[in-house]
Amino acid sequence: MQLSAILRPEAVKTISASTSKKRLFHDIADLAQQFYGFDATDVVDALVDRESLGPTGVGQGIALPHARLEKADKVCGLFLRLDKPIDFDSVDRQPVDLVFALLAPDAAGVEHLKALALVSRTMRDKDICAKLRANSDPATLYTILTEAHSTQKVA
Repeated sequence: MQLSAILRPEAVKTISASTSKKRLFHDIADLAQQFYGFDATDVVDALVDRESLGPTGVGQGIALPHARLEKADKVCGLFLRLDKPIDFDSVDRQPVDLVFALLAPDAAGVEHLKALALVSRTMRDKDICAKLRANSDPATLYTILTEAHSTQKVA
């Protein structure tokens, strides 16, 4: 699986208006509606429900919010670079500035897990994160994300 299979170039954004996790979920939902045709309310509800199970802030300024949607037919990704880090209840208590959201079908099972593992591996790479933080152009961010994985060796 390649990141380019789950992440559209237009679903990569730099955001300056998000001031809280709740506002960020609404921003993600608006983008998911715009680029993937999901109902924004369904997306917010699904993200909030998933987050209630445990925070998806994985540390090092990174969050991987994800949820399953009844109306999804494939795994879809959205990447947001935040101009101003926000509190995300992360495991290391550090604010988040890099967010990779995944929305998957209810029955995605293994595909959802594969996508989450791929995103997690990519976002754990300190060099990739440094490049993402140093750039704000969405096209550049998309290239960094998609080329990074295509050059990584698969174990």
